[in-house]
Amino acid sequence: MFIVIYIAIAVLATGAGYALRKFVAEKKIQDAESQARHILEQAKKEAQDRRREVELEAKDLMYRMRQDFERETKDRRQEIANLERRLSQKEENIDRRLDLLEKKEKEIEARHETIKRQEDGLKQKDAQLVSLIAEEKERLQKISSLSAEEAKQILLSRLSEELNNEKAVLIKRQEEELRSAADKKAKEVISLAIERCAAEHAVESTVSVVTLPNDEMKGRVIGREGRNIRALEMATGVDVIIDDTPEAVTLSAFDTVRREIARLSLEKLIADGRIHPGRIEEIVEKTKKEMDDKIREEGERVAFEAGVNGLHPELIKLLGRLKYRTSFGQNALQHSKEVSFLLGVMASELGMDFKLGRRIGLLHDVGKAVDHQVEGTHAKLGADLARKYNEAAEVVAAIEAHHEEVQPQSFFAVLAVAADAISAARPGARRETLETYIKRLEKLESIANLFKGVEKSFAIQAGREIRVIVQPEKIADSDAVNMAREIRKKIEEGMEYPGQIKVTVIRETRAIEYAK
Repeated sequence: MFIVIYIAIAVLATGAGYALRKFVAEKKIQDAESQARHILEQAKKEAQDRRREVELEAKDLMYRMRQDFERETKDRRQEIANLERRLSQKEENIDRRLDLLEKKEKEIEARHETIKRQEDGLKQKDAQLVSLIAEEKERLQKISSLSAEEAKQILLSRLSEELNNEKAVLIKRQEEELRSAADKKAKEVISLAIERCAAEHAVESTVSVVTLPNDEMKGRVIGREGRNIRALEMATGVDVIIDDTPEAVTLSAFDTVRREIARLSLEKLIADGRIHPGRIEEIVEKTKKEMDDKIREEGERVAFEAGVNGLHPELIKLLGRLKYRTSFGQNALQHSKEVSFLLGVMASELGMDFKLGRRIGLLHDVGKAVDHQVEGTHAKLGADLARKYNEAAEVVAAIEAHHEEVQPQSFFAVLAVAADAISAARPGARRETLETYIKRLEKLESIANLFKGVEKSFAIQAGREIRVIVQPEKIADSDAVNMAREIRKKIEEGMEYPGQIKVTVIRETRAIEYAK
């Protein structure tokens, strides 16, 4: 019984469990199906939303593409319309030009016809004129009692006078134009060169003063019966002057090298204290050797400062000697260095070789180192020395022409003339005695007064300009131009002067009346 009950309970429990599991399983299946339906509905809804978005984007893209296409199409149509308009305008221009060409061709043909007729008429008139001229010549010869040759000579003389007047006017006009352009450029170059060159004023001296420590030394310098002075003068070739000036001895000589040797020798003797003829000769010989070395060193120094290389040793020595040479108080070596810098600057401004310009400027006065020993002008001697020591032909030619003793053959020769004149003519460069200065002014005025028709002449600007006042009833305007040129030539031929002299001819007519 218990077993039956147990089995029944077990069967019931199994059935109940199976039913329960079946119920739970069915419940789960229903939930899953419900959830799946929900997911499907959401997916369908999202798919529909996405499709709508895609469709909207596609429509928007299509709209933009359509707008772009329409805009491009519109632009292309506009371009095509512009091209068509241009083509039509060109066609119209071509048609218009063709019409003009046809008209011009017709006009040219008409002119040809007119010219032909005119030529035929001119030929007939020429023949008539020839006959009329022949008749007039016969009548004129009968009336004037002159032959054709005589009338020709009178006519030519009149034409010659008219041509001379016109030539003078033309020369004056051209000279003014050229002078205006050349003066402007020359002033720019020269002013720049002068601005970049600073130099000392003239220091002219033909004596040297040696200071003594005391008056007792003056007696030792004189020596017994003046033998020391005589020995010094014989050894050096200078004049030793001893006067009442306290504690000073004066050395006088035109040869500055000798005077410098004497000065250095006397200073050494005074410092040494042993002053007698034998010692004087020994010191002088030693000083001469030292002077040679000093001259060479001075030449090397100035060549280095000017930037001139490759000079012959003898030329360097000659340059050094220029330190002891003066011209109107201007030191020759300082002048050469100054001309070298001026010429180099001017050559550089004109696009020329400034190194060659400096070389020419430094060597231009080298002849002054030997002109007191050899016959000839320093320009000629300098050119010979440059040629002897293998300087370039352009350097030799410029040195020879820098005082215009020969005609300048190159731009460097002309620049050498200008640089030399600037250095010599600048304020303070040279000294001139009052007597020489007055004579130069008087000679300048006398040259101008030699010409016919000159009323007065005045040398002004320290002899740099001559103003000539002419009589207006005797000298015409055209003659004044020719007179200025002639006076200039006379001054160049008959005078020596630094720089240049301006010649101004003044012709003035005054009409004066007095109201009473």
